[in-house]
Amino acid sequence: MTLNPEQLIDLALKAGASHAEVYQSRSQSRPVFFEANRLKQLESSQSEGTALRLWKEGSPGLAVAYGEVDSKGLVDRAIALSSLNDPETIELSEPRTDIRPTVGEGIGVETLIDMGKEAIAKLRQDYPEVLCSGEFASQEDFSCLINSLGLRCQYSEVSTAFYLGVEWVRGEDFLGVYEGEHSLHRLDVDKAVEEILQRLAWAKETVSPQVGRIPVLFTPNGAAMLWDTVADALNSKIVLEKASPWSEKLEAKIVSEKLTLSQQPKFEPYSCPFDDEGTITQNLSLITEGRLEQFYSDRTRARLLGIESTGNGFRSSLGSYPTPSLVNLIVAPGNSNFEQLVKQLDNGIVVDQILGGGADISGDFSINVDLGYGVKNGVITGRVKDTMVTGNVYQVLKEIIALGNDSCWTDSCFTPSVLVEGLSVNS
Repeated sequence: MTLNPEQLIDLALKAGASHAEVYQSRSQSRPVFFEANRLKQLESSQSEGTALRLWKEGSPGLAVAYGEVDSKGLVDRAIALSSLNDPETIELSEPRTDIRPTVGEGIGVETLIDMGKEAIAKLRQDYPEVLCSGEFASQEDFSCLINSLGLRCQYSEVSTAFYLGVEWVRGEDFLGVYEGEHSLHRLDVDKAVEEILQRLAWAKETVSPQVGRIPVLFTPNGAAMLWDTVADALNSKIVLEKASPWSEKLEAKIVSEKLTLSQQPKFEPYSCPFDDEGTITQNLSLITEGRLEQFYSDRTRARLLGIESTGNGFRSSLGSYPTPSLVNLIVAPGNSNFEQLVKQLDNGIVVDQILGGGADISGDFSINVDLGYGVKNGVITGRVKDTMVTGNVYQVLKEIIALGNDSCWTDSCFTPSVLVEGLSVNS
């Protein structure tokens, strides 16, 4: 990094700070872009930054620098900002040296280009009229955290990722289908191609869905909307604000006994050895067979709750203070494959992609189905359009019929398909 962290700590203490912490991050990415079935451009981007957080007379000051910045100037800014803030309890991790070896492996640019070209060729072999776009990238990430108590943590990883998008225009009918993957090792592009082709096949015909209160099958993509709300409800910050409906329900049964949710910080690719406060991450049993086991927290919220930090203090940006966030969320799968789940529907719909956001902390949602399918007598009959699904997340999670064994990553959530008893469907 351009700025030496030990030097910043020393300068901060000499300037009158009683405690100081330096967080540094660096990222380098080499993406390959495809547009309208063709290679569009290659890029190489790099970013690096340093965040200095200090306390003078108990008051915090946070200053951020990017690239080459004067060390003394950064310390002076943090000291000046501390004079504007009220004193607070100082939260710093205990002395420890924790230098982790780099994990993951990259993929060369030429290989990424070949992957994209081959994927697009396979998609257009059966559907020559579609327009394909995509991004394939290899990325290196580095982070380092030290403090004036003697903590030094360092972690780096090399990862690869891609997304593929297919647009199918038939007259006034527009269909977009999207898939992707993030990995610390190899990418399974062929699997994504197969899944897109299957969705295009299901969407060849357009059908009118059954309306009213009917069973709904969420694919892993569609189910992610449910887990976003669950993650918020388990957040100790939301719990302390009394905004979570589960704030007072530890050890109580809150959802279907079919549901078990956990955090597993060694589960790649969304893995992490310690949080942005230097606390070791840990396996968390959040909900076990429908029973609420624990919330996740950073150091500050843990102190206010009278518990130990679970190692979930992460920064949304360099200029942000650590707040509770999950490393990943793992939903334990069921025993049925996707086809078996579909066969359980006499009349229902499958929700695969949604438009817009999902539910807020209240759990209420009214979503437009971007990509969904009608089901009759256990068979997918075609794509449904102009369809809205309404319900409440917390109620949905009490009315689960079955979970699939088809778990996959949707961002940092590893979830199977979810079949629920009934939601209000309008078209």
